[in-house]
Amino acid sequence: MFYTRLPVPKSIDHSAEALNRSTVFFPLIGWIVGGIGVGMYWLCTLLFPPTYLPILFSMIATVWVTGAFHEDGFADVCDGFGGGWTKEKILTIMKDSRLGTYGTIGLGLLLAVKFFALQSMLTVESFGWGVALKYISAHSLSRLTATTVIRALPYAREDLDAKAKPIAQGITAGQLTIAAIFGLLPLIALVVYTTLWIYLLFLIPLALVRWRLVWFFGKWLGGYTGDCLGATQQITEVIIYLSFVSLLWVSV
Repeated sequence: MFYTRLPVPKSIDHSAEALNRSTVFFPLIGWIVGGIGVGMYWLCTLLFPPTYLPILFSMIATVWVTGAFHEDGFADVCDGFGGGWTKEKILTIMKDSRLGTYGTIGLGLLLAVKFFALQSMLTVESFGWGVALKYISAHSLSRLTATTVIRALPYAREDLDAKAKPIAQGITAGQLTIAAIFGLLPLIALVVYTTLWIYLLFLIPLALVRWRLVWFFGKWLGGYTGDCLGATQQITEVIIYLSFVSLLWVSV
């Protein structure tokens, strides 16, 4: 209900407590969103040449199913940190619903990199289970990375009406372990399917980017916001795609 546009039973209550408990399943949402993206790509290859259009429609599907939730967070972070020089100013700008210059340029470039990374990956490697697992891994691992930020930093906002306020209660080590299982399983499945253990090395650039983002958010905000989590998800998703493309290029 919170992370996607997918319909849920009316009996499910949207409460702060339920939202806090649902954080542990954030990487599992990546399975769903990634699976929908893969399904849309496969369906479009039946109707169009397997070049640009299937990739574009796949991206549209993932944006629609999440309501551009994380893309919006990334754009807000670009605007906030691009135009603000104090914690208060950054938080004020990020809360503004209007899209500024930094957000427009940042989001446009991010989507362009994502599109061409996917296009490069599918140009070198034909579509199959390996590609599907790579796509789903990017979505699950990026959401796992965002979940670890909740564990590493306190919540930065003090206002009670913030959308992500319920998850400010944090996440326990046990919950993070469960989230890690959901986040890592698609990558482990990829390693088993391809018998290429080198894919596990992709966790290194992911960890480095995560460390830098945690340091950056901690320095300027003293914590994280919902927009910071969305930006983390988007940035690390692209990093994973680039890692796959880099490996394919080096091995050709």
